[in-house]
Amino acid sequence: MDDSHRLIGEENAGSSRPIVNTHVHMPPNFSAFDTPEEAVRIAAAEGVAAMGTSNYYDFNVYKRFATAAVEAAIVPLFGVEIITLIDDLPDGGMLINDPTNVNRMYLCGKALSRIDSPVASAASSMAAMRAASDDRIRRMTALIAARCAGAGLAGDVTDRGIAATVADRCGAPVEWVSLQERHVAQAFQEMLFRDVATGVRAEVLGRLFGAPTSVDTTDPAAVQDAIRSNLMKAGKPAFVPEAAISFHDAYRLILELGGIPCYPILADGASPICPFEDPPDELAERLLSRGIYCAELIPVRNRSEVIDRYVATLRGAGIVVTAGTEHNTRRMIPVEPMALGGERLSDAAREVFWEGTCVVAAHQESTAAGRPGYVDDDGRLSAAFSDREERIRWLSRIGAELINTRSAARAEA
Repeated sequence: MDDSHRLIGEENAGSSRPIVNTHVHMPPNFSAFDTPEEAVRIAAAEGVAAMGTSNYYDFNVYKRFATAAVEAAIVPLFGVEIITLIDDLPDGGMLINDPTNVNRMYLCGKALSRIDSPVASAASSMAAMRAASDDRIRRMTALIAARCAGAGLAGDVTDRGIAATVADRCGAPVEWVSLQERHVAQAFQEMLFRDVATGVRAEVLGRLFGAPTSVDTTDPAAVQDAIRSNLMKAGKPAFVPEAAISFHDAYRLILELGGIPCYPILADGASPICPFEDPPDELAERLLSRGIYCAELIPVRNRSEVIDRYVATLRGAGIVVTAGTEHNTRRMIPVEPMALGGERLSDAAREVFWEGTCVVAAHQESTAAGRPGYVDDDGRLSAAFSDREERIRWLSRIGAELINTRSAARAEA
């Protein structure tokens, strides 16, 4: 990595960079945390300096998150995750960053600065996405409940009941809850654990799945994963297709919300790596051709050497890269991004992730104030700079000052 990728001098480089995380799902999205305040409290205890959300469909909880983050001297970053469909890939399409659905792309938006008062078209798009998702979950819940009854596990699980439970756990209005598959799996797992003795659970699950299971029936998270994989995935009894929107519509929505379109990389989180992402230099070309100048890794699912290869290649192509943890299961992992197996990230990767987070923070701050950011409202790189590297360096300095100032205030408190 050449010196142009350094930010504010060698004294702050590498392992001494502040801890940052740009992709965490906040409840009432399915989350390892029960409340956004808990997420911030744990992040602060780890020394996290900037933390970004990446929720589906509803932003109401972001105000609570932002309030807690500011009180903890953490810079809050606002994001969204959207399931999209690309229909113009050659040869009938390919796997992108979803290892089971051809032409399906997860797309994120970073640094959203217009979530409090979105334009009418953005508000309409968000409402339509949520309505389609809520209808899908309603149908899946009913299918699983019927199958449970047939397996001798009769209960009172409904989508409305699940939403009420989630809202109660988070301390939020039920209107804020847009259920996901994991919420549903957790509800049926909890019913199983409540109504069935430990020694009989495997037998009941076998009837429910239509085949014997070896899942550890004392592990709630493992049982939830088994319910999803055996009942809710494509080809399974309770599967209902996701209502993905077009890539173009999702891209436009992110821009209307003031954000930066960002591609979440799966890499060796899938085996084999999805063809769209392999090799990294071709991924970079594909992203740039679609006007995507930001990418993100969830390093905990990737080997360290794979992380370094993607980071170096994409950053070398002028694409800023960030890192997150998702925290979208009930297994609590560190808020600091780590590689597969808990391995510490390389200094080179940490440097690029820090730089990317600083760019995101600067874009959010600048566009909220009506100033140019990293990309403009059409998704083009801001024309206020002479070249790509000057743009990144300038914004990263602004973001670094913002994050470091907030961190210094916490240290002095």
